[in-house]
Amino acid sequence: MSTAADIGIWGVPLAIIGGAIRVSTPFLFVSLGECLTERSGRINLGLEGTLVFGAMSGYAVAYGTGSPWLGVLAAAMAGVLFGLFHGWICKFKGVNDIAIGIALMLLGMGLAFFFGKPYIQPVAPDLPAIPLGWWSDIPQVQAALQVNALFLIGAVLAVALHWMFKNTRVGLAIRVAGDSTDAARAIGLNPDTVRLLSTAAGGALAGVGGAYLSLYYPGSWNEGISSGQGLMAVALVIFARWNPINCFWAALLFGGAGALGPALQSVGVTSGYYLFFAAPYVLTLALLIITSSPDKAMEGAPGALSITK
Repeated sequence: MSTAADIGIWGVPLAIIGGAIRVSTPFLFVSLGECLTERSGRINLGLEGTLVFGAMSGYAVAYGTGSPWLGVLAAAMAGVLFGLFHGWICKFKGVNDIAIGIALMLLGMGLAFFFGKPYIQPVAPDLPAIPLGWWSDIPQVQAALQVNALFLIGAVLAVALHWMFKNTRVGLAIRVAGDSTDAARAIGLNPDTVRLLSTAAGGALAGVGGAYLSLYYPGSWNEGISSGQGLMAVALVIFARWNPINCFWAALLFGGAGALGPALQSVGVTSGYYLFFAAPYVLTLALLIITSSPDKAMEGAPGALSITK
């Protein structure tokens, strides 16, 4: 039987590609959700809590029903509820959406840990994967190219959102509400309603990202299932300049950074590889520093966004 070492140095890029696809999927869904929310003029720092609660609720429903796709649907609905609450409370005068987001992040994580205790040991059914490595007889190639359907759905969704923002009335309404509250009201839009619905849809996407974590990779429910993907996605959206297509590529970049440690371990590197597990956090810090320069910080940002004021 072949081993990772049999592939030689090619095992590293192969493992990084496969790992990038697996690790990037939660980043992709959460960043697309945050992109949609921020394009409407609202920032939601609570998506980390939504991600964790979505992971728990998706796992619980999948375990109870035997269907992982019903688990994904439940996670999306949980995200909608969190998004609706965030959007509703933020419409009141004097309410800071950043502070509310942090509060909801803590609430979501607390509720997930409380209600998820009975599901730490039980095993729920996993989401299926598409074997794109069928053409190879090397187990490492086959494993690296096991692509979950949610990754492909996320890629299509990134293109669809990009097209929606540019070519549809819904996209125009979101962009106008995000750029100027007064302009939105001038053309007959209710900016609070637009932001409410956008935040709810963004929460649904974050919930799906959580379901991916618990139902596919790593594929179990525990209290440490998220390593800050929800918060890192906010930096990812800024780096992507609020463009859904760029969110896809940025998610792959973050996913590749997260796959460095396991990739080195797979080819026999046994010393120091664990340092590369910090790569996503180092990358987040570096991107925040780069994008915080005066001439680039808010390039492409919606005008009504809190962080632009």
